[in-house]
Amino acid sequence: MYGYDQSPGGQQYAPPMPPQGQMPGGMQGGMQGGYAQQPPLYPEPSPPSLADAVRAFTTGSMSAEDFQQIFATSKVYCPRGDNPGFLALHNTQHPVIPMFTSLKELRRYAGKESKYFVITGAEVIDLLPTGYGFVLDMEGEHRMVFDAKAVEQMVDFAMRRMYG
Repeated sequence: MYGYDQSPGGQQYAPPMPPQGQMPGGMQGGMQGGYAQQPPLYPEPSPPSLADAVRAFTTGSMSAEDFQQIFATSKVYCPRGDNPGFLALHNTQHPVIPMFTSLKELRRYAGKESKYFVITGAEVIDLLPTGYGFVLDMEGEHRMVFDAKAVEQMVDFAMRRMYG
């Protein structure tokens, strides 16, 4: 019944009832409470991937602060040896640790059977040894090198964000 209840006790509003056997949200039988969840009209935009952020930052279309925010929450793929920890390259001007935005990028550099571990960018900043930098996507089109001084600046930025 739709509209108002026409019973002798006066007019009271009666909510619309679905057809017999069909209840909101796919429920059958008696009403179990609640409404069926509706999908959002406009889906939330997803944040750019780390690879997208690398491209945007290297082309100058993203600020350092925006890049760091994306980096902090992104997965970073790191090659590993038999012992725990980062593998460092010492044949560079300053020691750097190779890191990758995707498993595909890591495999391009280290080979299909290489061992690796995955951590977040925030964990990289927290665990990176003092005096070391890192290079993202070493064999990629948009390689990024962060020397030890840049890493210190990233740590300072992270601390300011966390503690004000």
